[in-house]
Amino acid sequence: MFDDPLLLARVQFAVTASVHYLFVALTLGLAPFILFGQLGATLRRDEARMRAVRFWGGLYVVNYAMGVLSGLVMELQLALNWSGLGNMFGYAFGAPLAVETMGAFFVESTFLGLWIFGWDRMGRWAHLACFAVVTATAYLSAYWVLVANGFLRYPVGGLRIEDGTVRVGDPAALMANPSTLMALGHITTGALLLGSSVIIAVSAYHLAGRNDPDRMFGRGIRWGTAVFLIALEPTAHLGAMQFSLYERVPPASGLTYSPDEIAAVEARGRAPGFFDAFGDGLMMGSWALMFLLALILAAVWLLRRLDRWRGVLWPLVLLPFLPYGASLGGWVLRETRRQPWAVEDLLTTAEAMTDMTPAMAAVSFSLFTLAFAVLAAVTYLLLVRYARLGPERGPLAPIRTQGPPDGEAAGYPPAHTF
Repeated sequence: MFDDPLLLARVQFAVTASVHYLFVALTLGLAPFILFGQLGATLRRDEARMRAVRFWGGLYVVNYAMGVLSGLVMELQLALNWSGLGNMFGYAFGAPLAVETMGAFFVESTFLGLWIFGWDRMGRWAHLACFAVVTATAYLSAYWVLVANGFLRYPVGGLRIEDGTVRVGDPAALMANPSTLMALGHITTGALLLGSSVIIAVSAYHLAGRNDPDRMFGRGIRWGTAVFLIALEPTAHLGAMQFSLYERVPPASGLTYSPDEIAAVEARGRAPGFFDAFGDGLMMGSWALMFLLALILAAVWLLRRLDRWRGVLWPLVLLPFLPYGASLGGWVLRETRRQPWAVEDLLTTAEAMTDMTPAMAAVSFSLFTLAFAVLAAVTYLLLVRYARLGPERGPLAPIRTQGPPDGEAAGYPPAHTF
């Protein structure tokens, strides 16, 4: 393995992309819960619901920060290891990523900062609007990333070659790529599935320990279960639809290779069957367990025991591993079935890679894999720690003061400020 730079680069990208996606999916999945939770608290001027928003928002902030760090490392990896892709397809592949980066750093991060530090410093509606912008830009960022990724799998856009560089003649077709739109729908519902599973897992942990301040975890497990049940089937359906698209010949096929050359390249460079089997097994196994669990959750909810039966609550603590597993398996299938192409029928993976010696590839693999392993471990430990500590000791928990007025929770602003 360490004698093959291409294999090292591919494995490195698979590992880092998988880890980065875990941060992204949870960010997208938690944002709507927080946004609508804050909307409800604002309309009701409800202190208890606002404390719940602070708790779930604290988990969001930890995950978001690590997602930004992993995203920076991903951008660096693309520049270092895959310069051939950028050199030839920078206009089609690099431009959407540049838009996403600017949006994430200059808009999303700015308004998230205002939201984090604006508690009790701005009007309740202005504060809510800040997180509305955060949520909208998070999904816009996901869209632009999928524009780039969708192009790799199904290249469109009225492409033409000038001086060895591919130019986009139809930007609208690139942005409306069916591969992108299908993936966006799948990612959106899948993120809600993951976000709801985290809400369920954390709520179940506290409910099993008979800890439910302000009844926030009782509300959390009910709302989480409702979204989980609603999002489950559309996520699976939209994911399956993508594979039928990839059976078609992309519109730009044959732009750089003749049909005979394409067939010869595919015959030589198909991904090993092991990866297909692994991805398919992980994905289908996770989906089967989630559908079974959905039936159990629905039955327990109808019996009005969703927040009471410990025999059901404790296993739910592990629920997030199932949507994570399904997502990882799906991405493995999506990407390995594209091999041996970096851009379907236009650029091989070998041509997309930077010219590196085995030693250079081994160093890159080791450093990037180590960096992502540390990021993933730190994020997991922080999320678990703050989830277990509860609402009074989270990253966004209000600072308690001594001697609060009668009828007012320590450290929380009076009701009229919301």
